[in-house]
Amino acid sequence: MINMNEEIFYEGGPAKSDLIINLLAGITILGLPFTFAAIVRALWLRYKITNKRISIDGGWFGKNKTQVSLSNIEEIRSIPRGFGSYGDMVLILNDGSKVEMKSLPLFREKQKFIEENINKRSQTPNLKEVEGFATKF
Repeated sequence: MINMNEEIFYEGGPAKSDLIINLLAGITILGLPFTFAAIVRALWLRYKITNKRISIDGGWFGKNKTQVSLSNIEEIRSIPRGFGSYGDMVLILNDGSKVEMKSLPLFREKQKFIEENINKRSQTPNLKEVEGFATKF
């Protein structure tokens, strides 16, 4: 569910070049597991990146749903794949857990957007966090 203040930056599936490269790798017997994984990602993995949260729908038939608020992200790590046309991103959350985003198209652009919005949110004080009578900054 999208809030009125939320702006969608990206909504879609994994990179199409991931599927193409892995279909070509499927010609060999060793490439078959990668081909099946790419087909499952292409069919059922969907990302939605907004200025407030990241939603990931994936798994078998898209039944697993994950939402991460940008304020819960401590660090972002990414690595290029497919000759740099797409990449994988790992979001490390404040509690130490990790969320993987595989085969993101234009992943550097998305990483930059997420980092900018994390910085914007951390610069504005959250006046809702109160301890006793003092406001926590």
